[in-house]
Amino acid sequence: MEDIKKTELFERTPIPKAFLKLTVPTVMASLVMIIYNLADTFFVGMLNDPIQNSAVTLAAPIMMAFYAITNLFGVGSSSMMSRALGRHDFETVYKSSAFGFWCGTVCAITLSLVATLLKPPLLSILGATEETSAATSAYMMWTVSFGALPSILNVLLSNMVRAEGSAFHASVGTMSGCLINIILDPLFILPQFLDMGAAGAGLATFISNCFACFYYLVLLYLKRGKTYVCIDPRKFTFEREISFGVFGVGIPAAIQNLLNVLGMTVFNNLTASYGPDAVAGMGIAQKVNQVAFSVALGLSQGIMPLIGYNYAGGNIKRMKKTIAFSLKVSITFLVIATVFFRFNSENIVWLFIKNENIVNIGARILRGFCLTLVFIAVDFITVGIFQACGKGSISLFFAILRKAVFEIPFIIIFNKIVPLYGLAYAQTFAEVILCVIAIAVLLRFFKKIETKSMDHWGVILEYKLYNIIKQDKRK
Repeated sequence: MEDIKKTELFERTPIPKAFLKLTVPTVMASLVMIIYNLADTFFVGMLNDPIQNSAVTLAAPIMMAFYAITNLFGVGSSSMMSRALGRHDFETVYKSSAFGFWCGTVCAITLSLVATLLKPPLLSILGATEETSAATSAYMMWTVSFGALPSILNVLLSNMVRAEGSAFHASVGTMSGCLINIILDPLFILPQFLDMGAAGAGLATFISNCFACFYYLVLLYLKRGKTYVCIDPRKFTFEREISFGVFGVGIPAAIQNLLNVLGMTVFNNLTASYGPDAVAGMGIAQKVNQVAFSVALGLSQGIMPLIGYNYAGGNIKRMKKTIAFSLKVSITFLVIATVFFRFNSENIVWLFIKNENIVNIGARILRGFCLTLVFIAVDFITVGIFQACGKGSISLFFAILRKAVFEIPFIIIFNKIVPLYGLAYAQTFAEVILCVIAIAVLLRFFKKIETKSMDHWGVILEYKLYNIIKQDKRK
């Protein structure tokens, strides 16, 4: 089944229009997701209890571990799907999505069980102290023990639906879950209602993710026969072409997230040594900065299907124009966001908690964090390009550089030079260096494409031969 509208979007729609159609819903979904994270922080902050705020912050690394699984099977399978669509190889599209869905399900259940059985040592690793462990454990019960499966499938299905060009439906599922979370937060958290504190934030997150999952499953049922996304277990296969294709992009993407978890764990442990006020201030600053951060991420994810499709289809000129347009939009927005955060930091943090010490800490940290934004836009889009083109080893190279080589060492060094507040500038220095490397690698990649004469017709011929050989093998 070939959807003419999707082909039109990927091949002939003017780039600004295609860009908006794919990225606006994705960015909106990312923003709503961040807003619901901010809602957790806002309503928990209304308790004026640093311990409850710390619980949400300390659990963040294990929540980020979920994204290792969604990147492994969500980014991996969606990249495979987009490239197969560009080759018009629809059987591979079906098998890739089924492989990603069922592997993601098994991994989500496994993660939930392991995290629950090993909770005491895990809390210690996350940086929870005797003072904060009870609240952190209560939050994790709903978000991890019960919530790992719906949380992971929610993002996994969103990636797959977006891969076939249905960015609107992908975003509706995500946004609807987030909006439900925002509505439920005050009911579960605040003392005038159920008074559950951080645990209430976790319960609201669990319910909202369940709803989002339900939306995607109903959508796939209603669109059966009209969608490329397939979760039929009969299409699940460990064929070398499918598994290697998914893992080739997914494993580097997953390692990138695991390195993010490691970096955040180091970050939180260093912050925790300065007390609950520091952890609370750091957590608020991180989540505020993630509003702009999510725009950069949403733009890089939104254009991936368009880049992957045109790269596989051989339309390199259209692919490069898409990248150039994306960089212009992303950098312009993030320059504006940086200026706004830099000069309004205290007022912004004050919205979330009325503790003067925490506001002072959070504002100073936010002024450091926001300097990262412009550079991270280039880094995100670069990684998205290589993931979309199936170049998993290059995206892994960037992941290792970002965390292991630059950021984590800088975090430790800067914390010693300027205790606590030096942490806020470590990531900026890492991203500046990575941005320079990203530009150099991208230029080399484009030159390599031109050197090998991988123009439109050359690549089309390459994939036609690929499909002929594949069909002969099946016979």
